[in-house]
Amino acid sequence: MKSRLVASAAISALVLLGATGCTFITPQSTKIEYSGSDGVNVSDSDGPIDVRNAFVVANEDGSVGNFIGAVVNPTTEKATLTMTVAGLDPFTVTVPAGKTVSFGADEEPLRIDGLDTKPGATVEIHFQSGDGAGTKTQVPVLDGSLPYYADLVPTAEKAEPTPVPTDTAAPAPQE
Repeated sequence: MKSRLVASAAISALVLLGATGCTFITPQSTKIEYSGSDGVNVSDSDGPIDVRNAFVVANEDGSVGNFIGAVVNPTTEKATLTMTVAGLDPFTVTVPAGKTVSFGADEEPLRIDGLDTKPGATVEIHFQSGDGAGTKTQVPVLDGSLPYYADLVPTAEKAEPTPVPTDTAAPAPQE
């Protein structure tokens, strides 16, 4: 009888260990950092500024995009962030000390002309702040199919100033 009790306890212990033993060697999912939204988070380990939920909303052909994201300066001094898309002029953003600048929410999005990346793909953007080398990150390119991004889709053409009519009519020929 005792041997049955010992065997039963041993089998129960093996079943319990087999059912829960995986957690001893499996990494905990809650300790894995990830971006919980449509954009990506960028931390420049060399610089003071962080970027949160960065993404680009592009027009249908991907020729123009709007950079959306929050630029965070947790320091006690103003700091500058430079964002560069390959082949295009860099964007420079200065953020006051201890403040956040939210492009697409509190501020107008940063327009990227000549994007050449269709929605659904990613675009590599180099983020640099402070004296460090910066960080290159693949930033998702979205479209306006979701209602909350619809008003962030840029138009294909830049708004050109309206021409002012001038009086350039030639005088009537005299007879």
